[in-house]
Amino acid sequence: MTYVVTENCIRCKFMDCVEVCPVDCFYAGENFLVINPDECIDCGVCEPECPAEAIFPDSDDRAAAWAEINASYSTQWPNITRKGAQPADAEEWKDKPNKKELLSSAPHKD
Repeated sequence: MTYVVTENCIRCKFMDCVEVCPVDCFYAGENFLVINPDECIDCGVCEPECPAEAIFPDSDDRAAAWAEINASYSTQWPNITRKGAQPADAEEWKDKPNKKELLSSAPHKD
């Protein structure tokens, strides 16, 4: 089992989860984070740290549609090991539904 970042992260990208990950398995896109399933050790410390409640175990039905997205982008985007600045409007996007079409495939830029 692994953990999966889901739609609630889009445009929020709080990154609290990154700080607690013991194996640095998070990867950053322009407006979304993903978890590399081959690196995740299923410790679960990231799940309660997410203010947007966007992280679920892959066994959860809410994660099913996002597992492949996490696996794919984690091989394309840069690894992130420290919490960066969240978007200025992150709180406004936190609980908005139907954000999937806003997911950018672009990697995070410093």
